Amino acid sequence: MADYHIAPFDCLAEQFERLPGIGSKTAARLAYYMISVPQEEALQFADAIVDARRKLHYCRICCNLTDKDICSICADERRDKSVICVVEDIRDVIALEKTQEFYVSYHVLHGVISPMKGILPDMLRIKELLSRLKDGTVKEVVMATNATVEGEATAMYLSKLIKPLGIRVTRLAYGLPVGGDLEYADEVTLTRAIQGRSEL
Repeated sequence: MADYHIAPFDCLAEQFERLPGIGSKTAARLAYYMISVPQEEALQFADAIVDARRKLHYCRICCNLTDKDICSICADERRDKSVICVVEDIRDVIALEKTQEFYVSYHVLHGVISPMKGILPDMLRIKELLSRLKDGTVKEVVMATNATVEGEATAMYLSKLIKPLGIRVTRLAYGLPVGGDLEYADEVTLTRAIQGRSEL
């Protein structure tokens, strides 16, 4: 019995399947949904993807996502510029901002050091972080990488680079499970972690 295939549908499902966490069945459901909506709605969806891809880029200061030259956090004069919170991912900034407890600057590494996965220090935004520490404004760097082996190793690596500059290096006090990600933590847990951060 021959397999039943419709090339345009298969192509659409394959594109959805390329998204993180999407398996073949979910991809097929999403493809069915997209072909069932009015054409105008489908075009709006496609336009939103193209528009976001064209307009969004990384902030030239903190490497966060923005559609401007610098992101809204770096542009905010009310922020404590003497403290930089270092995170792995853009989603971690969003998680920490939800606590409304931490009005500091951020720096997004876009990953962690992981030799097993072929991710070396020069592949992260470490050089950009170090250049931010040269003018004497920053007094503390808070390591908020995830509580994983790679996250801890990255925090220790950065600590060894930063401490000789005379800058205090702290680590979030994790009330978080080891192996957990910041983006999945609730606001109370994150607030306690921020308040209980300790020296590395």
